[in-house]
Amino acid sequence: MSRPITVRPDLTPDELHKRHRTAHDPVAARQFQVVWLAATGKSSKVICEATGFSRDWVFKIIARFNELGPEGLGDRRANNGGHGRILTEEHIAALRERLESPPPDGGLWTSPKIGAWLSDLVGREVHFKLAWVYMKRLGYSLKRPRPAHEKSDPEAREAFKKGGSEKP
Repeated sequence: MSRPITVRPDLTPDELHKRHRTAHDPVAARQFQVVWLAATGKSSKVICEATGFSRDWVFKIIARFNELGPEGLGDRRANNGGHGRILTEEHIAALRERLESPPPDGGLWTSPKIGAWLSDLVGREVHFKLAWVYMKRLGYSLKRPRPAHEKSDPEAREAFKKGGSEKP
């Protein structure tokens, strides 16, 4: 027989059940369910079956509740800090200025070209997808000519552009 799970006595099982049913954050609701079930004397096996959580995660939730109380439950991903920004405001200003002139090869700016330029600027690799994100934030978009059909007639296209639809 397993020993009962100890839950901090701040809230009664009825209060825990009420918080489980009324929580606006779905993550907090599920975590209050775990604590409520533990407070009512359910085993970790029963709690895992009822919630679909692993045994380790059940014990982490209960430990967090025992340490921090009800404020310790809920979706905490928004406060995890992330990785930090690669580009500073000065880098973004330099990028905005650089995009006003053509790229070194004379073509059009593409996200791989911007990524390479930013990598040189910041001294670490900047992936082309991140370059695309910053380009979009600055109001730019990729410009590419529309592809021409392989069977199209270049003379007919030029005539059409000049206002005629017939072949010369």
